[in-house]
Amino acid sequence: MDLKGKGQDLVNKTAIPTDQPHLQCLGPLGHPDPTDIINVETNRIPFRAENFSLDLWKDAFRSWPSPTKGWKDWFLRISHSNEVQWDERKLDQCIRLSLADMERNESLLITASYFWSDTLNAFVFCHGPASPTIADVLMLTGLDISTADNSHLFDTKPSSKVETRAIGGWSGYIQKYRRTGPVNAKEQTTFLNMWLDKFVFCGRSAGPTSVYLSAAERLANGGRFPLGLYLLGSAYHLLHQVAKKLLLGQSIGNLGGPWWFINMWVSLHMHKRLEFDLFAQRFPRDIAEDFELDEEESATRSPLNFGEAAIVLPGTGGNEDQVSRFFQTLYEGLTREQRAWMPYEDPDTKFSLTFHPFNDALNKDRDVMMAIITPRAILVNFFGSGKASNLTYEFYNPSALARQLAFGQLPIALCYADVIKPRETITNNLEWIRIAQLPPNVDTDVDLSGWIPALFITQVYKQWWEEWKEHLFCRSALSYHGMIDPKYKIPDNTVNILTDPSILPLFFLISNPLSLFYSGR
Repeated sequence: MDLKGKGQDLVNKTAIPTDQPHLQCLGPLGHPDPTDIINVETNRIPFRAENFSLDLWKDAFRSWPSPTKGWKDWFLRISHSNEVQWDERKLDQCIRLSLADMERNESLLITASYFWSDTLNAFVFCHGPASPTIADVLMLTGLDISTADNSHLFDTKPSSKVETRAIGGWSGYIQKYRRTGPVNAKEQTTFLNMWLDKFVFCGRSAGPTSVYLSAAERLANGGRFPLGLYLLGSAYHLLHQVAKKLLLGQSIGNLGGPWWFINMWVSLHMHKRLEFDLFAQRFPRDIAEDFELDEEESATRSPLNFGEAAIVLPGTGGNEDQVSRFFQTLYEGLTREQRAWMPYEDPDTKFSLTFHPFNDALNKDRDVMMAIITPRAILVNFFGSGKASNLTYEFYNPSALARQLAFGQLPIALCYADVIKPRETITNNLEWIRIAQLPPNVDTDVDLSGWIPALFITQVYKQWWEEWKEHLFCRSALSYHGMIDPKYKIPDNTVNILTDPSILPLFFLISNPLSLFYSGR
């Protein structure tokens, strides 16, 4: 199998055709020689620094969105008069997720963080790079990912203030701002402010603030902006901060941020290995907190979508034995049978799908598809906080994650490498507008009319990844196991060489071109 076209014709394309009808790779095409990325990035993956002490993770999850007394009843009150509008504005699914008492898979979160690449904005596991995508945001939260960002939230001030100090935390906030009678815009604004702060972006204060008040007010008044993109950018930036600290051996501390969304994504990515049955999960019903159940009545129901299923998956605490076992799994790579590049398999259509590339009725929405496959800079920390030093952006690199989006995988290219430096500070509104509208170094004029979704890798990517992998995973996983868990005794015959039985030999790929299309691998 060859690409259709040569050289410069392919370098800057978003969708690159192959010589197989209807199959496309996700571009742009990176250089087939990985020497540069090997030299620059290999030792920037946190596990290479060998700072594995769990003491570094004390208080890292302090802003986890735990249940708050009174929140569910307030949700029921506000949703009664706003559910239709929430659905139209693509808020309903994500707001409803806040009803779940989400268990944190702490050992898995800690482990995955050691594989984060700041350059790719992706986890570099042995079975291949993987990361939350805009498609995952849409599937798990239903949030808006395609509306043009014309909200001008950067310097917007709310029309009114809220009290956040000395009111008894979030429980006191609910008591103060929950009303009786008809729901007005002010009450909905204060409700959405709490939702954005506590349950979506999970502020560092772990208590009431007005950071998100202007965004909440805009949503309450019918405004729309791509909230899903901001969630993804926030997740990327959180992992950037964590990776930076791990490389230096520094305490993670309480950074805030959407650990909950990363938890959902990594649990889904691992759900086959962990043997999670997504369709057997139970989500809380819309009933009052003090509702008295009949003897045979359940407080839960079947989930309505993948987000509701993922957010109630079982969790684990953080301990050295579990972290070391997860590390070995990801360091050696998931087997083919365990990989879930696209975890949204629903042959019996039990869940209503927001988007799925294998559903013709859903994958033909051009605005959604272009939002999902187009590289972009995503703004971070700009919700009217007034702290200019915190305002920055993260890059979305879908070409690194082609298999997750039902395209063919090529050697990875970084679309903004020659356009702008990563994570520069934004100091004023003009810079914000420029960054938000910054085009990547790639041709985004894409024709998907004949595209057939397919997950495959190309031979040139196979060779590219094999070479980088030899340098990145050159030690035995057991030697890391011993660093993470002091109780573990490393076998005397441990040899530091790369072994991955799930990878086909290169000669087989050359002699059997159809193996380049093995589904989902």
